[in-house]
Amino acid sequence: MKTKNPKVEHGIVHRYPSDHNCFRYNAWPTVCKDDRGVLYATASGLRMSHVDPCGKNVMWVSFDDGSSWTPPVIVNDSNYDDRDTGILYLGNGKMLMSWFTSVYANDLEHMQEQAWLHPSDKAMMGGWTQYWRTLPKESRKEEWGSFVKLSDDYGVTWGENIRVPVSSPHGPCVAKDGTIYYLGKTMNFEHPYGPDVECHKSLDGGHTWEYCGTVPNFENFLPNQVHEPHIIELPSGRLLGAMRVNGRNVKPVDTTYLTYSDDKGKTWSVPKCCGVDGMPPHFMMHSSGALILSYSCRNEPDLCMSERAVISYDEGETWSDEYILDDRINMQKQRDMGYPATVELSDGSLLTLYYQALPDDWHTSILYTKWRIEE
Repeated sequence: MKTKNPKVEHGIVHRYPSDHNCFRYNAWPTVCKDDRGVLYATASGLRMSHVDPCGKNVMWVSFDDGSSWTPPVIVNDSNYDDRDTGILYLGNGKMLMSWFTSVYANDLEHMQEQAWLHPSDKAMMGGWTQYWRTLPKESRKEEWGSFVKLSDDYGVTWGENIRVPVSSPHGPCVAKDGTIYYLGKTMNFEHPYGPDVECHKSLDGGHTWEYCGTVPNFENFLPNQVHEPHIIELPSGRLLGAMRVNGRNVKPVDTTYLTYSDDKGKTWSVPKCCGVDGMPPHFMMHSSGALILSYSCRNEPDLCMSERAVISYDEGETWSDEYILDDRINMQKQRDMGYPATVELSDGSLLTLYYQALPDDWHTSILYTKWRIEE
């Protein structure tokens, strides 16, 4: 695909200065808008590092199209690492937050081996590993898993945790008839990466969930190569799903595959690569009828890491050139980045939210880019 560089405006949702030593790491955000035009940004925030039992589900709110944001509000904080926070507006003041909880000390041990990790984070993780191992196994089973939490008052108060069968970074979508569809990766307590991508639905606003169908296996990928899906209902009523695929033996090596369902999630097409150089995916339908797919290019060997988007006017059959939204990556300091999500602003422009380090920082912040679809 060819790339284009639109006129953009960069901004910050949340960042602590470099001399702030604790809880300055934020990652895996999502953004949505309510019927009043208020924006909600969520992330796993106020963390010490990429893998961290201090991970919390936090939310920021903007009343001026993203120009300014409230301080972070902690919505959920377990004894373990609460990660990948999605946010969905359901209508009439109702909201849904999604996340999953990691309880695996070996995740920390694996992270300590990563070359890109800052030395202070590596040292810190030794202590976290010991802390994690002191927690009782009963607690691990109780707090492990994928969850949603519901609000009836625009996110001011939230209900109890509701366990759900699947997980994805940006959570579910809501259809025109009010059905909530969740396309996610199944989870297994013995190993965090389950074998399948499944669709589940809720007919009662997220309180209970039922199985719809499973995305077919394809191209002999291993379970840990296919994950982090997202789903959207198209104007035709078709459900379109996208999945992160890693480690292909052809370029793009790390990319996004698409699948669709025309029977409300019961059966799914065999996934096909859409050709973008990046992942994981997030869908958004613009008021103009444009379908926007946001993702991050993390192609380190070619030194082209950036936040990106493509646009389709035929329900995902074909895609535009890639819009490069933010390529301010300092490869020598922090290469951890990505997971963009996009929302339409009141004037028809777009705000794409993501996590990334500013060029002089070692730690990641929640940033945004405002941009427009080219005429």
